[in-house]
Amino acid sequence: MNPNKALWEKGDFTRIAESMRESGEALVNTLAITPGLNVLDLGCGDGTTALPAAKLGANVLGVDIASNLVEAGNARAQSLGLTNCRFQEGDASDLRDLGDDSFDLVVSIFGAMFAPKPFDVAKEMVRVTRPGGRIVMGNWIPGDPTLVAQILKISSAYSPPPPEGFVSPMTWGVEGDVIERFTAAGVPQDKISFERDTYTFNFPAPPSAFLAEFKTYYGPTMNAYEAAAANGREAELNAELDALFNSQNTSPSKAATSIPATFLRVSVAV
Repeated sequence: MNPNKALWEKGDFTRIAESMRESGEALVNTLAITPGLNVLDLGCGDGTTALPAAKLGANVLGVDIASNLVEAGNARAQSLGLTNCRFQEGDASDLRDLGDDSFDLVVSIFGAMFAPKPFDVAKEMVRVTRPGGRIVMGNWIPGDPTLVAQILKISSAYSPPPPEGFVSPMTWGVEGDVIERFTAAGVPQDKISFERDTYTFNFPAPPSAFLAEFKTYYGPTMNAYEAAAANGREAELNAELDALFNSQNTSPSKAATSIPATFLRVSVAV
């Protein structure tokens, strides 16, 4: 099986996505979505940004490599009566089922950054966007002190070394790398812009319980725990992540978790 597909089908990202709904909706509200706009949500998960875009009247196609998340997204759209939103399985580095110039807006929030072959990802996003259209990405930033970048950094220290030729998904949070990829896809550099933005995870239980969700359902963390356990270091990993989650919590209630995480927002005018 495709290793990336195996990673995201391993757990159940819908459990993590529950904590991301409010920020997903807030982000979509900044995208100037109008009724009838054709939107592709790439690496869409179960619809954290796709469904709010459809609620604003866009025609939305969500594409994700994980079949369980595609199934969950279609179920959510159906339960909400959103006939203008559908989900299908696909690889961000090879969108062979999608035609050129098909979308007014391509969105990928913490999705396409995890696909291999980043130059192919950029090329495909540009290819399926119509001239005059837009691409908006949200990407985690390497070395950033906030939650997700630190989860991935800590997890990688307990995991086996990546295979030869592996390109870290975190490079999508480096402006120079993003520019290199989109200019290679034919976009002038002055059409690529960046800003720092914040995504907040909200969970109705203490931080240690939120960490348990990552341990049980988030593929990268699951892999790290398995590797750590094999080396007798599971308790060490858990203590490090537990300290991280608790130190980053900004909720005034001890019975809840609210953790802001910084990301790089990329905007590309095609």
